[in-house]
Amino acid sequence: MYKDTLLFINGTWREGRDGKSENVLNPANGQVLGTVANASHSDLDDAIASAQAGFQVWRKTSGEDRAAILHKTAALIAERSNEIATLMTLEQGKPLAEAKGEMERVVETFTYNAEAATKIAGQNYDPPGGAFRQSVRPEPLGVTVGLTAWNFPAILPARKLGPALAAGCSMILKASEETPRTAAELVQALHDAGLPPGVVNLVFGTPSEVSSTLLAADPVRKVSFTGSVPVGKLLAGLAAPGLKRLTLELGGHAPAIVCEDADIEAATAALTGFKFRNAGQVCIAPSRFYVHERHYDAFVDAFVSAANSQTIGDGMDPATSFGPMANERRVEAMEQLTEDARAKGAKVLTGGKRHGNQGYFWEPTVLTDVPDDARVMNEEPFGPIAPIARFSELDEVIPKANGLPFGLAAYAFAGSSDTVSYLADHLEAGGVAINAVTPMRADTPFGGMKDSGIGYEGGMEAIESYMHKKLVSTGL
Repeated sequence: MYKDTLLFINGTWREGRDGKSENVLNPANGQVLGTVANASHSDLDDAIASAQAGFQVWRKTSGEDRAAILHKTAALIAERSNEIATLMTLEQGKPLAEAKGEMERVVETFTYNAEAATKIAGQNYDPPGGAFRQSVRPEPLGVTVGLTAWNFPAILPARKLGPALAAGCSMILKASEETPRTAAELVQALHDAGLPPGVVNLVFGTPSEVSSTLLAADPVRKVSFTGSVPVGKLLAGLAAPGLKRLTLELGGHAPAIVCEDADIEAATAALTGFKFRNAGQVCIAPSRFYVHERHYDAFVDAFVSAANSQTIGDGMDPATSFGPMANERRVEAMEQLTEDARAKGAKVLTGGKRHGNQGYFWEPTVLTDVPDDARVMNEEPFGPIAPIARFSELDEVIPKANGLPFGLAAYAFAGSSDTVSYLADHLEAGGVAINAVTPMRADTPFGGMKDSGIGYEGGMEAIESYMHKKLVSTGL
């Protein structure tokens, strides 16, 4: 069922003009699934021209008509969700149940943006004196670019396509070459739902070449990127000469604090479940754990038990609860972080090594007595390593939780309302979850602080980021 992925430009699937492509691998076994076409400079020029023409059509399309196409897209994706989820598991590795859950969020995202498209409206003002009137007219920015990562190959494109299209913009989507088929299926659903040619174009290729070409193009007025901090900063530099608007959802290193008055059973159940989801390859996953000394031993025991209870294997196997890493690079990163922590005195209670002799599997790993200077406490692991440190006073751990340049997500578990309020006030992160591990929703804004990003995805805030509010003043 897996087929080669082509470029989608001006409503047509086509090979790249240079004939270049690269293999797409199944991370569970390293075998080649198919190929993905790479765009040449000529292809990218075509995509830009196509998006310009598509924008002129789409900007004049009413909110009701945009909504109808987005609703139809959501319905088509819902019908095809099992097939797309299977493709996602084949090329990304996550268990099929997780892939199906991701598809549910995609449907919710397109549905929300469809409904929001009909609510975009201007505002009228009557300044004092009566000499003139003013109105604010929201207008789509123009051609936009969406750049997405491989860890959530369906929801990340959807969170860019949905608001851009609701706002009336066209988009050139550059999805990951490691998970191209999933993105292609979303684009196909948009096309089948009646989206005019050129409104969405899908390209692949060498990331640095694609991004530098697209961001240098005059028609491109906004870029939305989900990925690492270094790449996000590079893109900000590329966008600066043209003053292109940016939404950047970048990496994090989410602290999880378990306070003295926390419900330890609730804390361990929530944190272990979230930590090992998608083999830990989640930007908002808890990734460094600070546990009060009263609960430390019980917490560690629960984490080790959860790690050891994972069924590691191919995501297509219904029994699998824990799939492979996305690629060999991630396995090598886990090895380096684990060995650095071990060398600095941390104990490896379980895991800490590669699993099996094929594919890109890394065992769920629990580290204890991890010193503050270990790399895993300072660099986003983006994998199934859980470093756990103890603390005695809350005031001593807040500076550690806030001490890194990241500020994407933070988690805490506490009992008293005073402690909950203190944590909500003092944790520096774009999203703070207390006594819960809540996902990003389609109808709420989410964005990082500090090095973890600029702007918001989700909610009306995301749609507004694709629009300019024109102030029109009319004399009487």
